[in-house]
Amino acid sequence: MSMDVLKLASEMASQKRPFAVATVVRVEGSSSAKRGSKALIDAQGKIVAGWVGGGCAESAVRHQALKCIASDRPQVITLDMTDELLGVGMPCGGVMDVYIEPVLPRPELLIVGHGRIAETLASLGSLMGFSVTVDDPGADRTAFPQADRLITDDVDLSEATICPDSYVVIATQHKNDHVSLQRALEGQAGYLALVSSRYRANLVLDYLRALGTPEEKLRQVWAPAGVDIGAATPEEIALSIMSQMVAHRRGAHVEALKDARSNIEEEAAETVIRECDVS
Repeated sequence: MSMDVLKLASEMASQKRPFAVATVVRVEGSSSAKRGSKALIDAQGKIVAGWVGGGCAESAVRHQALKCIASDRPQVITLDMTDELLGVGMPCGGVMDVYIEPVLPRPELLIVGHGRIAETLASLGSLMGFSVTVDDPGADRTAFPQADRLITDDVDLSEATICPDSYVVIATQHKNDHVSLQRALEGQAGYLALVSSRYRANLVLDYLRALGTPEEKLRQVWAPAGVDIGAATPEEIALSIMSQMVAHRRGAHVEALKDARSNIEEEAAETVIRECDVS
């Protein structure tokens, strides 16, 4: 990677700006780009550094780079520049393969509360590539060694950054969970879950409903949190929540606990939250 591309890629990564790196990995015949040529494409589809060919290839690479950024998946594309009709649009000559790799900022996971569910979720979040923040007066490095940030003097989430890219899990175990949920809704968190029983979840949502919170916002809350895997321990509950977060991130569909109808699972979750997740 050339110094210009490398320097700019480092700067954009530190600024948490999404981009893609396109690399020519194979060339046959005549081509203005050589194997190993690279270009950096930003989230608007603009080549901001480097070179992978002229007009014959540039448009196709930019277009595919946007798709790779949107899906967070790398791809190899073949550009046939000998075919005016079925190739990339101009008979420039040559065929080349271009590897396009998206580089996205780490998604932000904000865990509000502490306890075994929160601790396990922080560990899983770190393993899954999330940047983990724990907001709770009882949080410490012994319980949350993988957390990127601990907030221990915040009573209303005012110090936490919540935006549409945030994943927020409220695991306060009934301690002002309605306040935390309201603040997260105001920040328009992209994923928002409440660790609770179905009964408690309905109480909290009814409270916010009475305050005038729009129904479409309340429908965005995953309460109870997680997907239906029959979880019966704090660790399994954390796994079900992380599974739901990964599915949300990747655009997959799984059955949410809030849509499940199993009384046995509901009673198990209530017992675990009430008796096992203590600290």
